[in-house]
Amino acid sequence: MTDADSARGEQVASEVAALVARARGAQRVIDGWDQRRVDELVTAAGWAIVEPSRNRALAELAVRDTGLGNVDDKIAKNRRKTIGLLRDLAGARSVGIIEEDASRGLVTIARPVGVVAAVTPSTNPGATPANNLINALKGRNAIVFAPSPKGASTLALLIGYVHTELDRVGAPRDLVQMLPTPVSREHTQALMRAADLVVATGSRNNVRAAYASGTPALGVGAGNVSVIVDETADVEAAARDIARSKTFDHATSCSSENSVIAVDAVAERLLEAFAREGGALLNAAEAARLQQTMFPNGQLSPAVTAQSAATIARLAGLDRPAVTAARFLVVAESGVGAAHPFSGEKLSPVLAFYRAKDFDAAAALASRILDYQGAGHSIGVHTRDAGRPVALGLALPVCRVIVNQAHCFATGGSFDNALPFSLSMGCGTWGRNSFSDNLNYRHFLNLTRVVRPLDPARVREPTDDELFGAYRRRHGA
Repeated sequence: MTDADSARGEQVASEVAALVARARGAQRVIDGWDQRRVDELVTAAGWAIVEPSRNRALAELAVRDTGLGNVDDKIAKNRRKTIGLLRDLAGARSVGIIEEDASRGLVTIARPVGVVAAVTPSTNPGATPANNLINALKGRNAIVFAPSPKGASTLALLIGYVHTELDRVGAPRDLVQMLPTPVSREHTQALMRAADLVVATGSRNNVRAAYASGTPALGVGAGNVSVIVDETADVEAAARDIARSKTFDHATSCSSENSVIAVDAVAERLLEAFAREGGALLNAAEAARLQQTMFPNGQLSPAVTAQSAATIARLAGLDRPAVTAARFLVVAESGVGAAHPFSGEKLSPVLAFYRAKDFDAAAALASRILDYQGAGHSIGVHTRDAGRPVALGLALPVCRVIVNQAHCFATGGSFDNALPFSLSMGCGTWGRNSFSDNLNYRHFLNLTRVVRPLDPARVREPTDDELFGAYRRRHGA
């Protein structure tokens, strides 16, 4: 390391230490707040992004500076994800004693984790930080963001709005901060080392860096959602849900369907239904040209990420009217793996279409796709057979099985399902993550348990015969 490198490292460490010190000071201020005041703080932070004129400004800036998605869908996402989260948090206890079990002598006390470092992506530069900071504030924590370079301007605007609301409720502005721009890798790594908890959403490199930082970390895995449509499904409803999900915000979500696996009995009907929903099935020559454009070196090109189907068709030189007017593009596929790049995550309104002879074959194919990419995240199924979703949950390496729903809306929580509203989905050990549920406020709490002795009448120690008797008699041990 040169003297210049050493000096640069010391400067970065000093700058980050100053941010974190201010965050710790602010966190100490609200550490003594009661639940009522904390909940007002949470509401204030939610209003910072939901207020209509602010929401539109954030969405317009995000699309302008990242070049990803579209304004109207980002407005809808910012609002829906935030009000859904506020609904989840309403009445939730996160301060002081949150659970008491007198019969077992247990009292559970919620405590802050301290300072949270949040690494956020360019795909959702407003909604993801808002979700993070609201959850963090619910636990009386401070938060410092390391945004993607393209998303930094949107985050800065959001934090300005948040600070205005913090002023209204008498909370210190240093509760919510971000790294100085341009955000460097060195600053981000220093922040992760200095914080008490890291939350990383975005690229695999960011998630791996979070886990390697030495700080407790919550990172998420890659998405590559497959959805099975079986012979019992309502095909029209399935096509409608898949199309709505696949086209929302030009498929910026990791929860958008990437592959459809149709049982042979409904495959043609599903393709016809896709056509009515604006999907265009490419012929072999068109699919080959699209592959060259989307995966020029075997890797997904940033040029197509979260772009409209029309833009992608133009980039690929596809000029058939049905294609240029399509809402999403459908590519027939049969293989899985690096040699078949459409089998992976595409982050664009492009859908791989597979056929399977029956449900069991479809499940086996979905397992192969997950083994290639997206293990742990989720799978969708459209079916009227109540047992099949459970069978998928018992067999496949996924943390969520989404049944008869538009996947990108359902996976991160919805008003019509029971999952917590979130933009960060843990993928368990299958996805090399430390958690397997939707990121929520409980992940931003330390829990202290007060333990008293049980009533002597409730104390019971099992005998050896109760524990081992049947086993020993069965096996002659």
